[in-house]
Amino acid sequence: MTAAHAFDLPSDRLYDRSHHVWARRDEASGRVRIGIDSIGLWSLGDLAYVSLQAVGATAARGGALGSLEAAKMTTSIAAPVTGTIAARNAAVLADPSLVNRDPYGAGWLVEIEPARFEQDAAELVGGAAIEPWVAAEVERLQLQNPAD
Repeated sequence: MTAAHAFDLPSDRLYDRSHHVWARRDEASGRVRIGIDSIGLWSLGDLAYVSLQAVGATAARGGALGSLEAAKMTTSIAAPVTGTIAARNAAVLADPSLVNRDPYGAGWLVEIEPARFEQDAAELVGGAAIEPWVAAEVERLQLQNPAD
C-alpha cells in the first residue's frame, strides 16, 4: 500500500482511530451499526472465524464486542460506542469472509442501541478528518511492517 486513497473508507460513518472499527447511526432507529474498516482488514488478512457477544449484552466503548480470527492474527472487536447489543449479523457468523468481501455493507457485525452516542461520537474520526487520518495510519502501519 503506497497511498491513503487506496483505502476506501466511506465518509458517511465514523471511525475508531485505535481499533479500526466503523460506526454508522441510523437516524430512523437510532441504532449504531458497527463493522471493521478496510485498514483493519488489511492488517488482519482473510477472516476465518467471527465470534460476537449475544443480543442484550452491554457494550462499553473500547470493550470487547467479540473476536476475529484471521490469517495473520486473532483480535478482539472493540466497541466504538457504549450501549446494548440489539442485533448480530448471522450472515458473518456463518461466513466470516463476507466481512472481507463487503466490510461496509453486508459484512457489518453488530447493531447497538447507544447509551451516549454524542459523547462517544466526539471520540471518533469522521468527515474531512478521515483522509488525513487514513494517510497517517497507512504510513504508521507501513513503518511497522515494511514488507507489506
